[in-house]
Amino acid sequence: MKRIAVLGSTGSIGTSCLDVLPGLQDRLDLVGIAAHSRWRELAQQAQQFRPQFAVVGDAQLQSRCSLDAFPTATSVKFGPDAVAELAASPDVDIVLAAIVGAAGLRSAWAAVEAGKTLAIANKETLVVAGPQVVDLARQTGATLIPVDSEHSAIFQALQAGQRTDVKRIVLTSSGGPFRTYSREQLANVTKEAALKHPKWVIGPKITIDSATLMNKALEVIEAKWLFGLEADQIEVVVHPQSIVHSFVEFNDGSIIAQLSPPDMRLPIQYALTWPERIECPAPKLDWSSVWSLDFEPPQRDLFPALELGFEVARRGGTCGAVLNAANEVAVDRFLAGQLNFTDIPAACRAVLDAHNFEPHPSLSELLRLDVWARQETHLWTSSRST
Repeated sequence: MKRIAVLGSTGSIGTSCLDVLPGLQDRLDLVGIAAHSRWRELAQQAQQFRPQFAVVGDAQLQSRCSLDAFPTATSVKFGPDAVAELAASPDVDIVLAAIVGAAGLRSAWAAVEAGKTLAIANKETLVVAGPQVVDLARQTGATLIPVDSEHSAIFQALQAGQRTDVKRIVLTSSGGPFRTYSREQLANVTKEAALKHPKWVIGPKITIDSATLMNKALEVIEAKWLFGLEADQIEVVVHPQSIVHSFVEFNDGSIIAQLSPPDMRLPIQYALTWPERIECPAPKLDWSSVWSLDFEPPQRDLFPALELGFEVARRGGTCGAVLNAANEVAVDRFLAGQLNFTDIPAACRAVLDAHNFEPHPSLSELLRLDVWARQETHLWTSSRST
């Protein structure tokens, strides 16, 4: 039996993870769950699964959280320190990191530092501190297994050959809801329209990132560090059906792809049971019906966020931390109705250009720049909305 902690258990990835756990009862024991502020949902999950620990990341909720809602056998803790402690606990073997944004870096770092298997759904951890996290994993013996459908597909396809024989990888993208829009139409995109993802049921921040293609930009950066690639070995193609989740091209011209219906339960379960494969509750492809697969290049001139991702992957250093922080603030301002859709990548471009680049930053420097970039983006977006 492996013991697992799910960080971000009330989000879309976390709930999908809990959905596959009943079928893995003979393999996995859920030891702990953590959420930022949805303590009522966390309590319901605790009542269902009876974990040893439940953590509410927002310490300010301690006075308002009813401990009676949790099972008596579940120890309830509060604050980011408690989330990191759960990730590093000797009672945990596998940590599913699904806390959205840079907020998930600290607990993911704690898991890697403790030598855990980290099933990583929080791409921002590697966007902000990819080299540092990968180096730390080498030192501690931690294992990094991707959960994102695209990176899981690459991880699976890479097993068909040697890493040294990889020519390039290609990340697929649904293209988001606006892939056929003109520049004028993009300038008038509303929050309601941007929150309607054509294929995936995911949280609001990642949904907006998918609409701007910033999510794909962040995946490019994550792939560089996770798979030890150069930026020019990574490409992106739009694939509206979201059946081919990504593919690897080897030096001999062979291309290995991973296909499945768009359902996060499959890559989540694979990360938890790797290297084994077992029956999964996710739907299967229907080979008795007629269907087709379409691919097209992304329109980089209309979606400049994607080019930012490739630039940051090439430059490395402090760029990932700055881009990620700027994007998080810009998306928040868009969702609050204080920024236009096309201003999101523009804000990221401006803040990235304004920062003092450092090629080999320490973790403390990255965290300092995260704060700086958020402040700068607030100033930039405030000037645009006044």
